[in-house]
Amino acid sequence: MGTTVFERRRPSDSVVEHALDGARHAVFWRDDLPEGLKPDRPRLTGTRVADLVVVGGGYTGLWTALLAKERHPDAHVVVVEAKRVGWAASGRNGGFCEASLTHGYDNGVSRWPREMPLLERLGLENLDAIEAAETRYGMDFQFERTGQLAPAVEPHQVEWLHEWAAEAASRGEEGVVFLDEAEVRAAVDSPTYLAGIWEQRTNGLLHPARLAAELARVAEERGVEIFERSPVRRLETPGSTGAVEVITDGGRVDAARAVLATNVFPSLLKRNRLMTVPVYDYVLMTEPLTAEQRASIGWRDRQGIGDLANQFHYYRLTQDDRILFGGYDAIYHYGRRVRESYERRPESWRRLASHFFTTFPQLEGVRFSHQWAGAIDTSTQFTAFFGTARDHRVAYAAGFTGLGVGSTRFAAEVMLDLLERRENQRTSLEMVRKRPLPFPPEPAAAIGINATRWSLDRADHNAGKRNLLLKTLDALGLGFDS
Repeated sequence: MGTTVFERRRPSDSVVEHALDGARHAVFWRDDLPEGLKPDRPRLTGTRVADLVVVGGGYTGLWTALLAKERHPDAHVVVVEAKRVGWAASGRNGGFCEASLTHGYDNGVSRWPREMPLLERLGLENLDAIEAAETRYGMDFQFERTGQLAPAVEPHQVEWLHEWAAEAASRGEEGVVFLDEAEVRAAVDSPTYLAGIWEQRTNGLLHPARLAAELARVAEERGVEIFERSPVRRLETPGSTGAVEVITDGGRVDAARAVLATNVFPSLLKRNRLMTVPVYDYVLMTEPLTAEQRASIGWRDRQGIGDLANQFHYYRLTQDDRILFGGYDAIYHYGRRVRESYERRPESWRRLASHFFTTFPQLEGVRFSHQWAGAIDTSTQFTAFFGTARDHRVAYAAGFTGLGVGSTRFAAEVMLDLLERRENQRTSLEMVRKRPLPFPPEPAAAIGINATRWSLDRADHNAGKRNLLLKTLDALGLGFDS
């Protein structure tokens, strides 16, 4: 079994310790949010009557509320959030806003090959709409259409990039640029880079917490009511009324229709309890780079970056020239539990810091200002699934698997279409019409997930070669390679 570049070129422990010393356990994006975008909204008390109630104040729920008001300006829309708007994944992600609705082309074409041309077109249209939202609604969430760089950091990955470029060319896909070693290092100067693909059209970067806060602000300006600190305890659909009752500790909403946008948290529908598992992701943020430090790495085009390993890293620049560096470890805890204590894992931050200085040794001496973590909702198809329940009164979407920043807007459109029984290109998609396989109950879930993670790590240490478990999962449509 071989080693990876991150083991062959490890920085000294003292470099890592110095960089992490004093880092705050806090989400940079929320610390960076202007006070004017953090209003203290009321709890739900008493009874509200609405046309649509949305459970969840993250991207999925907020896009749904805003787009519902666009479709029906006179409708009364209520959002009920357990804590604060954008406090979970929507406020702490990396800010990569991708066109892909299928967690990448390879994952999509392996599952829905006939639909991929349509899925890719719908994904690009969705990304265009998000970019246009800043002007359309008067928002500022720092959107940059930078594209994304995929560097090869091991020799076997270079061939993958050649195949990628050839396949994109055969489809007539524009904006997929192969960079050899000299070209990729001229773009971003890491001694680990052997080649790269720059996808120029299909990714943007944004400020995650600002997007959530701005969606909430614009929705409220259009009459949406948002209640915070109001965890929903029950969902009732009494047959005699044709309504949906969303019940919290302090109140309830009686609505004609409901949308469940609860992401990684346990679903209010029993049918969806086994459809997702929470996997914990870890992130670091540096202090702002000096002009000299910035010049030492180049990165003039500010692309988002994600490498090609199974256990991959993602990283990007902020507007004040910090570097966010996350990924690699993806930790599952027995029992599908989502707990704040799981967000503290010093060994993951030390590993990330070590990999950061392997990637950019010229930045030795840079310190990290923030370190944080959070749960991602993963489905067995590695992208969102959709559906309705309770006689078409309730719609849901979940399972975004780390690529929900862009696709949550698409999910909002799908759920509204489903509630309105619209037949269109979105609702006719097999990805929308069919549910993926559920995860097994414990202990099988923990055994299977951890065995898969171990196998992916072995593949990264063995020139990408997949073992029998991974090949079997691939054959069953459960494989995962990024």
